[in-house]
Amino acid sequence: MANISSIYYPQSGKLVVLGAGESGVGTAILAKQKGFDVFVSDKGTIAASYKAQLEEEHISFEEGTHSEERILSSDLVVKSPGIPETAPLVVSLKAKHIPVIAEIEFAAQYTAAKLICITGSNGKSTTTMLTYEMLKHAGQHVGLAGNIGKSFALQVAREQFDVYVLEISSFMLDDMYHFRADIAVILNITADHLDRYDHKMENYVDSKFRMIQNQTKDDFFIYCLDDPETKKGLMRHKTAAMYLPFTLEQEVEIGAYLTPDKDIIISIPNSDTFTMRTEELSLTGKHNVYNNMASGLIAKVQELRNQSMKESMGSYVNIAHRLEQVACIGGVNYINDSKATNVNSVWYALESVSKPVVLILGGVDKGNDYDMLRDLVKNKVRAIICIGKDTAPIHTAFESDTELIVNSSSMKDAVQLASHLAQKGDTVLLSPACASFDWFKNYEDRGDKFKAAVMEL
Repeated sequence: MANISSIYYPQSGKLVVLGAGESGVGTAILAKQKGFDVFVSDKGTIAASYKAQLEEEHISFEEGTHSEERILSSDLVVKSPGIPETAPLVVSLKAKHIPVIAEIEFAAQYTAAKLICITGSNGKSTTTMLTYEMLKHAGQHVGLAGNIGKSFALQVAREQFDVYVLEISSFMLDDMYHFRADIAVILNITADHLDRYDHKMENYVDSKFRMIQNQTKDDFFIYCLDDPETKKGLMRHKTAAMYLPFTLEQEVEIGAYLTPDKDIIISIPNSDTFTMRTEELSLTGKHNVYNNMASGLIAKVQELRNQSMKESMGSYVNIAHRLEQVACIGGVNYINDSKATNVNSVWYALESVSKPVVLILGGVDKGNDYDMLRDLVKNKVRAIICIGKDTAPIHTAFESDTELIVNSSSMKDAVQLASHLAQKGDTVLLSPACASFDWFKNYEDRGDKFKAAVMEL
């Protein structure tokens, strides 16, 4: 139990899990294994597969409601990151001084594995997966969890990994207090989810910096030296861990940087220097140079050989729905970037693909400010096809920056329109900048429907 002392939370008694998704069901299974009296409550409908797991484990649950009296008599609550702090039930729990924590916080008590924790507004899934694949390729016994893969708690209950690579969101961090990351990574911080943070950027930045709380001199903090909001956060938040910056804009003695000849240099104390040309990376685009630098720093801390790192960084294939190559049909390249649910992600996508672009954009607008895309749209985008319900802000934002903006009635319609508008050599890019919950179940469903529509062309 290396990461959280057991004195902080009850180790027995009544434990309630709020939310019966991947993390909630995993938490329930681990909690039962550790001797808690477990009850799972979900105000929505529980998926059949998760119900089956709970029934198999003889864990009591409810759906469609929260039995407040039972929940408010608990000793410890583990809640889904999707439930905000302002939810009346959470407010009532905290008024009664019942601890309300995240799955990661709960499960970390029961593992002595090294925890590599990655957060950021953009690029965290790619960096998490790249890091996981690098460590696995090098022969380390490594698990993948957090916002990606199987529940961390379930893996702690049933696996014995030496290392975990965890993708951590700000919503998870908000419910983490005593957790300690052996290696903490903040890739970047740009405006996202501000509705959960009183529409104050500073609050969102502070949430991200919870990643370094409780770190010791034996730990490592990896961060982007070029990111303005991260630099502001560094003025307010300190750690005893070793600072390992990465940058494209200057040379650093310790950390990762880019030479004028486009070589990535990675140096950490007591280790040989790593060098790799950016053109040898399998992932293209400036943002992926940053992602590779972050993963490379983790790999050096984990004492991977340079040759093993090069093999992984030169062959890695990106995750589904993040700049995922779908097909080339009639000389037109189709790319699925459905995971791009904010404006900054779309900026990265447009920056990394070749022009001209037919851009499929839209969904549930989260108060997007499209200004940062204006230059890229002017220089790269032939046409914009709008999907989803919030099309008006897109028309307003780009009516003077591209020749054509049209609305579509479905993903199939959008893809067919794109195929007619694109010319040989163009890229059709699904990079929505918006949430998916109007037309689709989630961003994966949106991406799958895009891929299916492309394959029907």
